[in-house]
Amino acid sequence: MKLIATDLDGTLLNQNHEISEENKKALQLAKESGVEVVVATGRSYSAAKFPLMNAGLDFPIICLNGAKIYDKDDQLIRSAPLDKQTCRKIQQVCQQNNMYFEVFTNKATYSESREKFLEVMIDIMESAYPGSSREDLKVQAANRFQQERIETIHDFDALFDREDIEVYKILAFSLLDNTLDQVKSTLENEQYLTITSSGLSNLEFNHPDAQKGIAVKTFAKKYDIKMENVMAIGDNFNDVSMIEAAGFGVAMGNANEKIKTLADYTTKANHEDGVAFAVREFLNK
Repeated sequence: MKLIATDLDGTLLNQNHEISEENKKALQLAKESGVEVVVATGRSYSAAKFPLMNAGLDFPIICLNGAKIYDKDDQLIRSAPLDKQTCRKIQQVCQQNNMYFEVFTNKATYSESREKFLEVMIDIMESAYPGSSREDLKVQAANRFQQERIETIHDFDALFDREDIEVYKILAFSLLDNTLDQVKSTLENEQYLTITSSGLSNLEFNHPDAQKGIAVKTFAKKYDIKMENVMAIGDNFNDVSMIEAAGFGVAMGNANEKIKTLADYTTKANHEDGVAFAVREFLNK
């Protein structure tokens, strides 16, 4: 094993959205053993950097599902923005289906309403964590605005008209499965679009070249590492391309069952230091 590519949310991060001491030590041990480590996430660069800095870690980052790749010196290696016409089509279909959505760009992440975001996220988290108080969930949801630097905007047409704007990802939410299915089926045949999901009740829209698997291959090639010597760890559908591309694909214990069937190995859950368990298991081999 010469390269480890790990997802963040639901994988390297625990239930408190932090990198545990065990996960930190295991990745540091891998680095000391000569193994390269890269984070591959759907988050923006700044939001991905946040938990790494808190843990005292400094790894290259594949962000926005592979739309942007940064080396350990914060230099952009590669980017794959969405076509603006495709962005307008996503906007139209999401608005027709009353879906809240966010647009991730080279300038900022834009949302039509902070209040609508909080309402949607609280409802989603309330379903996932029924024991939590609504007030606690509101605080957790509000923290995401700080991490993602989300700005409100009321005219997406004007945003997409701007020549200085590049769109790297659009993230849309709905609590209704039939709405998610309808939007996905409407857009899945668009030529310059790939659709994945990173969790409950969302769809993620990227350029077809902006996939974690493609980005991990690009990163591995930069370091002259063959894909057979790559381990990729993830928990959700936006991790599938890198789990399948890697020589050794690892699913988290908390992963969707379909992800587990695609992986070569299933480790412990994210709240059980599953990344550390997998890394130590295979460093020993």
